[in-house]
Amino acid sequence: MTTVDRAVPPGADLPEHADFLWRNPEPKRSYDVVIVGAGGHGLATAHYLAKNHGIRDVAVLERSWLGGGNMCRNTTIIRSNYLWDESSAIYEHSLKLWETLEEDLGYPILFSQRGVLNLAHSLQDVRDSVRRVEANKLNGIDAEWLTPDEVKKVCPIVNTSQELRYPVLGATYQPRAGIARHDYVAWGFARRADEAGIDIIQDCAVTGFRTAGDRITGVRTTRGDIAAGKVVLCAAGTTTVLTDMLGLRIPVQSHPLQALVSELLEPVHPTVVMSNHVHVYVSQAHKGELVMGAGVDPYNGYGQRGAFHVIERQMAAAVELFPVFARAHLLRSWAGVVDVCPDASPVVGKTPYEGLYLNCGWGTGGFKATPGLGWSLAHMIANDEPHPCIAPFGLDRFVTGALIDEHGAAGVAH
Repeated sequence: MTTVDRAVPPGADLPEHADFLWRNPEPKRSYDVVIVGAGGHGLATAHYLAKNHGIRDVAVLERSWLGGGNMCRNTTIIRSNYLWDESSAIYEHSLKLWETLEEDLGYPILFSQRGVLNLAHSLQDVRDSVRRVEANKLNGIDAEWLTPDEVKKVCPIVNTSQELRYPVLGATYQPRAGIARHDYVAWGFARRADEAGIDIIQDCAVTGFRTAGDRITGVRTTRGDIAAGKVVLCAAGTTTVLTDMLGLRIPVQSHPLQALVSELLEPVHPTVVMSNHVHVYVSQAHKGELVMGAGVDPYNGYGQRGAFHVIERQMAAAVELFPVFARAHLLRSWAGVVDVCPDASPVVGKTPYEGLYLNCGWGTGGFKATPGLGWSLAHMIANDEPHPCIAPFGLDRFVTGALIDEHGAAGVAH
């Protein structure tokens, strides 16, 4: 097998034992399974195909470098305290996998279960939040309702003054939630897939598909045509670009999603705080940066940049909730592109093309679902039947009306 000199971008902060990242095999002419997208979902799916089902004749294609899309642009939050049964099932399955993922991958991912607070600022927020806590408990998910004083005990730097424009009236709290180092997660999954004999092929953009009637038979790429028994789309943010090549219309729109980090600071923020009302979430990374984000930009687009007023309002909200941040300096901001469905839930399942599987529409929830989605999607590919955790998320729900509307129901979209 020949190799090509290309992989991660110059100057990347590579961990130990990451030499495999610099290998870039020439693609074979055919594979049993081709996965489009070497982000968290694509790499996790490849890992679980090999681990759980013994399927190793797999190629993961990436148009840029491994983990260089939304995986390196997310803000690391992991939680499962969603309202609806269908959402809580996939995210709780994922959280349980997160809790043992370092051992599974044999790789540090810096998973920190520091808890997540979802603040309530109005009486309607309080009603919705208490309802969600009770729904979580019925689904076996750890969830609590905290008073403002209890919020202050969990996170002393939150401003709980009743003089605020949007005073804190309480919060939901999931103690098992937390954060993980996103790039290490991608590299950990990639390392195990590489060890299993799976080809991770970078600088390989998909330019079209090969079909025979209503069956997918392969992909066309910038590095040649590749035949495939099955093709899986895990290209967050650009799924519709791929499906348009097949004339397949899906109910997904792409939006910029922005976030930022501060300069390095001493540890001051012990948990993750999210507010839907003022729309900001804040955590502190392991190295010390404050990590902040907001909701998606309201317009459609594929550009990895967003509107300034979104970041400006996000920072104003953060400073109001955390006055101690007022003199922190912005280090950098960025944007990714996320797929958003009308009901704020993903699309995972079969398509009208035999052998083509769809995974998109996660919006801001993709990172936290990474291991659970990979496990469930690998099950579907191996058995040609959806895993129970993803069965409700098929395209057919937009025909039957069985939507899973998480807009506003889960505290904040993240």
